[in-house]
Amino acid sequence: MTKQLNLPEIEEEVQRYWEENSIFQRLCEMRKAGKKYYFCQGPPFTTGYAHIGHAWNHTIKDLVIRYKTMQGCDVFRRAGWDMHGLPIEVKVEQEVLKSRSKKEIEEYGIDNFIRECKKFAIQNMHAMTRQIKRLGIWLDWDDPYMTIDKRYMEGVWFGIKKAHEQDLLYTDRRVIHWCPRCETAMAGYEVRDEYRDVTDPSIFVKAKLADREEFILIWTTTPWTLPANVAIAVHPGYGYVRVRVGGEILILAEELIEVLEKTGREYEVLSKFKGSELEELKYEPMLNIPIQRDFEHKVVLAAELVTLEEGTGCVHIAPGHGVEDEAVGVKYDLKKLSPVDASGRFTIEPYREIYVRNANKIIINDLENSGKLFKEETVFHRYPHCWRCKTPLILRTTNQWFLAVSKIKEKLLEKNEEIQWVPEWIGSGGDSRFGNWLLNAEDWCISRQRYWNTPLPVWKCECGNIEVIGTIDELVEKAAQDIDIETLDLHRPAIDRITLKCECGKEMHRVKDVMDVWLDSGCASWANLGYPYKKENFNALFPVDFITEGSDQTRGWFYSLLVSSVISFDSIAYKQVLYHGFTLDSEGRKMSKSLGNVIDPLEMVDKYGADTFRFYMLWTTAPWEDLRFSE
Repeated sequence: MTKQLNLPEIEEEVQRYWEENSIFQRLCEMRKAGKKYYFCQGPPFTTGYAHIGHAWNHTIKDLVIRYKTMQGCDVFRRAGWDMHGLPIEVKVEQEVLKSRSKKEIEEYGIDNFIRECKKFAIQNMHAMTRQIKRLGIWLDWDDPYMTIDKRYMEGVWFGIKKAHEQDLLYTDRRVIHWCPRCETAMAGYEVRDEYRDVTDPSIFVKAKLADREEFILIWTTTPWTLPANVAIAVHPGYGYVRVRVGGEILILAEELIEVLEKTGREYEVLSKFKGSELEELKYEPMLNIPIQRDFEHKVVLAAELVTLEEGTGCVHIAPGHGVEDEAVGVKYDLKKLSPVDASGRFTIEPYREIYVRNANKIIINDLENSGKLFKEETVFHRYPHCWRCKTPLILRTTNQWFLAVSKIKEKLLEKNEEIQWVPEWIGSGGDSRFGNWLLNAEDWCISRQRYWNTPLPVWKCECGNIEVIGTIDELVEKAAQDIDIETLDLHRPAIDRITLKCECGKEMHRVKDVMDVWLDSGCASWANLGYPYKKENFNALFPVDFITEGSDQTRGWFYSLLVSSVISFDSIAYKQVLYHGFTLDSEGRKMSKSLGNVIDPLEMVDKYGADTFRFYMLWTTAPWEDLRFSE
């Protein structure tokens, strides 16, 4: 007889008993007459193996679900998986294609790439299912919702159709964050959590006034945007000075004159004046290149943009490469230059085909050779990167599709008051984290220039007409070809071959964009129930009774669920949400392979048993605090 209790071995025997005797299914059947309770699974990306964050997250979920089951509730607890998007694409590129560009994907064939993405996602779904089931998590693993299923994707299309019917779907050409490796747009919320420390050039450049031998001194950390310069912004109320430095006269903000002091050069203040006196002054291009010729460069006023925190108080304006710059450009009707292609390379001479960050040094040399460079340094600062491939992002002007979230901001704030947040300070009220996020909500860029996502259900005709499809039945009705619903694949490239009949007599073709992957999970509250194809579960269960996810989801899933549901049903998506913290190591550091502090949850289960492991995670901290894991 063993002297030591082997919990892992006993648990595996119990789980085999559960499987062989259908204990989970029998329990669910016993509760069929109980009060309906709808739990919606926040779908994990199927990118690899379950980590300790998944373990804590699912342990919390299982605790609540088991509690409601013990109360006699008939709990809807369908497992679910997020199987589209850059997380999957990047993994397939790295592990299968060994590629680094969209060009290589195109050469490989979009249909082949889609096939590999689907295969990868399904394989990882099965692997992660086994891992999470070993923790004793009682979800419906036999019938999970998969965001790659055509009926689930139909639910996403349904939401876009609803947005279109309310004039909340539109296309516009504007400045957007862009990943030059993935060659796609990024939404603002994808960028906010992906700032990393980098070293960039920090240069001070002289712009000669057109009618006198004086120079406005500007500062920038993105020399590559200077080929797109069209204006210089100053603050109308700040004090500015004319300063003689050597044989030149420079203009800059009085409070930032320390820029000159740090050079060690002697200077003489000649006059002082308000920034408003500089408005409309003309200056010569800082770069003598073709794109900078044949239009007028001028000084504009921008109190909302110019600060005295750093620089010179004179801001280089490139409306084609900056969100704030773009707003100034609209105000003054400025030219909007964006001479950079999808891969982040210049399209104009003399920098054609040069990657923008590689062009920094070349542009600095050109400025130095022309006598325009006043000072060159470096700056160590935070800079946005791609949330999946970790490439530094750029800002460029492109055509994109948007949801007009700004039009429904008040409705979102109103509906949020109907939700019970745990803890309350995270989500309730205008001063809460989620409340503040809603207050500052911007229009959502939903289009992506990729492959393995739900395609945007918009067809366009050369006559200008557009058609937005909301269901598979509608697609069958309006398609120019006969469609077999059983074999229909809504993914690219199959969907791209389907055309619609336009009222003008010509054919309509689908726009090539796919959608932001967060729209997939954002529609889970109804697509998980099979809606709009099936309505029985939706009518009985919607909206969701309970969800729980990590703190990063205030700007992710919690937000996309609410926006999508308000647009589609003028309703909240969930009644109660539990916010939980991150899993960190014992020293409070984020777990990462580079730090060597990653904990494999299955190793803990094999060593101590799932019940011990689960109890530890629930006992060691309140859910809304970060979990500092220590073995």
